[in-house]
Amino acid sequence: MTDQPNQPNRQNQPYDPYGQQPQAWPGQGYQGYEDPHAAQQYTQQWQGQTWETQNHRAVSAQAPDPDTAILTPQSPRPHQGPRTPQEPASPAATDAAATGYGPATVGGNARVTDAQRARAEGRSPIIEPGMQPAALTALLGLLLAGAAAVGTYALLVPLVILQAVTAAGWFRLNGMWPARQGIALGFAGALAADAALLVSGRSPSAILGTIGVWVLLALVLQLRSHADPDERMYGLMATVAASALAIVAGGYLAAAADAVTVGAVAVAVAVLARALPLPTPVSVVVSLLAAAGAGIAMGSVTDLGTSGALLGAGAAVCALIGHRVASYDYPSRFVHFTAGVALPLAAAAPAVYVLGRALA
Repeated sequence: MTDQPNQPNRQNQPYDPYGQQPQAWPGQGYQGYEDPHAAQQYTQQWQGQTWETQNHRAVSAQAPDPDTAILTPQSPRPHQGPRTPQEPASPAATDAAATGYGPATVGGNARVTDAQRARAEGRSPIIEPGMQPAALTALLGLLLAGAAAVGTYALLVPLVILQAVTAAGWFRLNGMWPARQGIALGFAGALAADAALLVSGRSPSAILGTIGVWVLLALVLQLRSHADPDERMYGLMATVAASALAIVAGGYLAAAADAVTVGAVAVAVAVLARALPLPTPVSVVVSLLAAAGAGIAMGSVTDLGTSGALLGAGAAVCALIGHRVASYDYPSRFVHFTAGVALPLAAAAPAVYVLGRALA
């Protein structure tokens, strides 16, 4: 066989995986290697490209998402936008990661209530209802006064509204919402007391008897509850208190009509004066004086005369206590428009009955 010097040496040529024709090495002619360094460099480059191609096909088959694909050192990275230099971790973040607590913030923890934050910062958790709830209290008080002058059954309409708002507001003031069972139980006790008052000829013993029965009923219902003992006791106390307040508000139905008129007007004036933007001691004094003046004015219209000042002042003291209770522990707007409206009038009902009987 004759030599063919013009044919390339196919044994020394790389294999093209894509089916292309054999190529000569760089620096290699048909007679052999002319530049061994260039040939070695090309061999390393070709091996790297082959490994990269096979690896890219394997990764693409396993993870089609380009964001999760493994990037080889030679392959270009996808465009991810301009990179910003990472800031070193702060000592607070490092301590937080080590201790398991979140870093300190200026605004405080979002899970902490306003009352807890106020106590931690040494501030008072008292927020007074303001002028709008006071205006509603005054409106309800005037309705009670006007209905009492009309008759007993006319007095039932604003009284039932007062009792319903009292039961709902007390549960919300204690942070228990929704508490439909407790609210319904307290309101039912108030209705039962009103019915007992009408049947018994407006005898105050109907109020005391209804309170006793409803305390036993609330106790039985809480004993049947499957809640924790602490939660069960807390619910029992809230239910008993709400029922008692709603039932005690029925004292307006047991009191004399003139006493209800004087006392309700005095409470309305006292709450409005308390809502004025004055310092607390000054506001309390102004409220009591205004209530006494309203008592004198309404006493002159009724048969109480000047003794209406004492009745008005006594009713105002109880109303301001209820107003203070409704302002405690950072109450919500709903609390202001329920407990803030009803508690002053509900708390004044016993004073209206007792002083009305004493001054008649």
